[in-house]
Amino acid sequence: MKTNIACLTVLIAMLSGGATGTALAAPLPSTPDQTVPVSQYVTQVNADKSITFRLFAPHAKHVAVVTGAAADSFVSHDMTKDENGVWSWKSEIQKPNLYEYYFDVDGFRSVDTGSRFQKPQRQVNTSLILVPGSILDDRAVPHGDLLTITYHSKALTAERRVYVWTPPGYDGKEEPLPVLYFYHGFGDTGLSAIDQGRLPQIMDNLLAEGKIKPMLVVVPDTETDIAQAIAENYPPKERRKTFYPLNAKAADRELMEDIIPMIDTRFSVRKDAAGRALAGLSQGGYQALVSVMNHHESFGWLATFSGVTTTTVPDEGVTARLNQPEAVNKQLHNFTVVVGENDSVTGKDIAGLKSELEKQGIRFDYKEYPGLNHEMDVWRPAYAEFVQKLFK
Repeated sequence: MKTNIACLTVLIAMLSGGATGTALAAPLPSTPDQTVPVSQYVTQVNADKSITFRLFAPHAKHVAVVTGAAADSFVSHDMTKDENGVWSWKSEIQKPNLYEYYFDVDGFRSVDTGSRFQKPQRQVNTSLILVPGSILDDRAVPHGDLLTITYHSKALTAERRVYVWTPPGYDGKEEPLPVLYFYHGFGDTGLSAIDQGRLPQIMDNLLAEGKIKPMLVVVPDTETDIAQAIAENYPPKERRKTFYPLNAKAADRELMEDIIPMIDTRFSVRKDAAGRALAGLSQGGYQALVSVMNHHESFGWLATFSGVTTTTVPDEGVTARLNQPEAVNKQLHNFTVVVGENDSVTGKDIAGLKSELEKQGIRFDYKEYPGLNHEMDVWRPAYAEFVQKLFK
């Protein structure tokens, strides 16, 4: 018995990091030379708008930076390592834009650990870098406020969050403003529309140029995370069959029962259909389509940017409404449909929707972005064009 107690004592000491456990401790990662400025081992945009990608990984055998926004457009660039263990690769001069990238470290996909600017995702695996000089910049113009509102959703029995952009100087005392509700895409979070979509910057800049009407922009979370529809529980090939319909119905309930009533109560906004717009990208485009067509009395504007549609994910309410073309034309002041020419994710969906709208004689604005896939280079400019049409 005494022998057993002694062995147990030694084992506990080893597991707790005692002197006898030193041999089990894993070595800590290397750190950069403390005499070297951080700027020499992190990614940066150069004066000529090229980008130097850097990663400190002295023990890695092979590192590459992968650029591009979709699997069909990914390009891997081998990096070289210097004597300080910093891997680097310099790009050509880039156009002003917000770019996505990640590192391939000995076969492991890694974000840029030297950057705070990560793509807002449910499973973060991509970094972002801004090359200045476009509508995506923080310009010296009047800025709206970005509010974060946490609330209890009765429809979902959960604590939820929305982001609300209000125009510069908004105090709720003037004439009630119209509202645009915007849904993000699959795999991302509500912050995707804010940080990667750059909605606040786009709205600030367009409003300063007099190109849009003052409005509120409300960004809910497209994913409801109800027990029956948690995204991570579905293999990619099964999402359209079960996940999308279940999640869309739940998100629709949340929008109509929780979010819109909350916005109507907390802000001075219009409550008529002509004063509400609904838009979304990818999965969010499906959400917008479902809610607008099932609640035609509540919305007067609709946009789907590369959205999933009833071509692959049926919805009885949408189908029934599309069979009433005169009513839809009377309801919607604008119906925008957008897709990238090479979209391999929802190209079939948009093609099917386009065909159905044409067959029914439903009016819509259609734009195909040449050479682009399922990506933000479609959705950001499409959003900027859509908001310029609203509430006029």
